[in-house]
Amino acid sequence: MSDKVAVLVNGQAEIEFDRNKPLTDLQKTYLDKMDQEMDKGIHLSGEAIARPDQIQRAKFVANALLESIQSEDEPRIAATCSWLAVRLPELKQVRADLKQDSFSIDLVFDQEYQNQVRVDFDPSASKTSFH
Repeated sequence: MSDKVAVLVNGQAEIEFDRNKPLTDLQKTYLDKMDQEMDKGIHLSGEAIARPDQIQRAKFVANALLESIQSEDEPRIAATCSWLAVRLPELKQVRADLKQDSFSIDLVFDQEYQNQVRVDFDPSASKTSFH
């Protein structure tokens, strides 16, 4: 199990969820309520799914997470991100690519997110010459 789940939108890290921080009883209860609601069926990509499996649930919750990030709904971000991290212990990244009129979401189980460091390079300041 990975310690963290990273949520990236258009290649930029938006959230890092640390699985080492325990959830409160209230948070655990809320995740159970989310499961109970999904037990009643979900709509995913315009299709009604009466008995969603774990991956269909994860895609549904990831969609809700992306909507929450876009609307800056902090409590819903926390709930959906927690659900993904707790219910999918092998999940390492949620990658969302937003376009003007569409989006895609990938759940990544085989690649840890590595923090990227931006390096500014000014070629005119370089003292190295090549001959």
